[in-house]
Order: sequence, then structure tokens, then C-alpha cells
Amino acid sequence: HVQFVESGGGLVQPGGSLRLSCVADGFEMKHYGIAWFRQAPGKEREAVSYISNTAAVTYLADSVKGRFTVSRDNAKNTAYLEIHNLKPEDTAQYYCGTCEDWEDPDELPSLTPKIVDYWGKGTLVTVSS
Repeated sequence: HVQFVESGGGLVQPGGSLRLSCVADGFEMKHYGIAWFRQAPGKEREAVSYISNTAAVTYLADSVKGRFTVSRDNAKNTAYLEIHNLKPEDTAQYYCGTCEDWEDPDELPSLTPKIVDYWGKGTLVTVSS
């Protein structure tokens, strides 16, 4: 039974920080790249970040560069998304998922939900004063 368990979301004030975790259960994360997506109410799911198995290749969407950091610990079967200087527009359900392991940045495709094989159920981030 393959699943992800995301955690770390919550209600925070603008300017606050959170650390989201994504734990793989039932499989070894080290065989996969990990993508983070988010979906705000009424909007399409959008890519936030990607990290390859070795972490040699990472991607952050322009809207989060300088504020978000992606990392992983394969020994703990866990990926992380650290979020700083949160803005109201960051409010969304955040999801992690497995995808192909692209270790060459030139091969990284456009990140759409179609690249994800297995999704977690998500964790809600709400930014409000």
C-alpha cells in the first residue's frame, strides 16, 4: 500500500514560516523525484517545487523563489518544504507526490500534475491576520 503523509500545515500570520513534511509509507522514496504542488480554492493545482533523488536537481516556482526551500532525507523517507515570509496568496492545500527522477536539469520537463504518479492527501496552509 503506497501512500504519502503530509503534515506541517496550519494557520499562520503573514510573514510567518512553516515546515511541511512528506513521509513516504510503503515504499522507498529514494527511487523517485519528489514534487510539491499547491491548490488554492477555485484554482488549478500548480507546481511549487521539485527535488531529484540526490537533490542535485531542484526547482522552485518563480512565485516562491527566495522564500521556499525544498529538501529531502532519504534515510527518513521524508521530503520537506520550508516556507518563509508567508503571504496570503500562499494559502492553499499543499501536496507532495512521486515522479520520475530527473538528475539532469536539462531534462526536467514542465511540471504539471500529469508528471506525478502517487499523491499525498495534502496539508492545508492558511495565511491570514
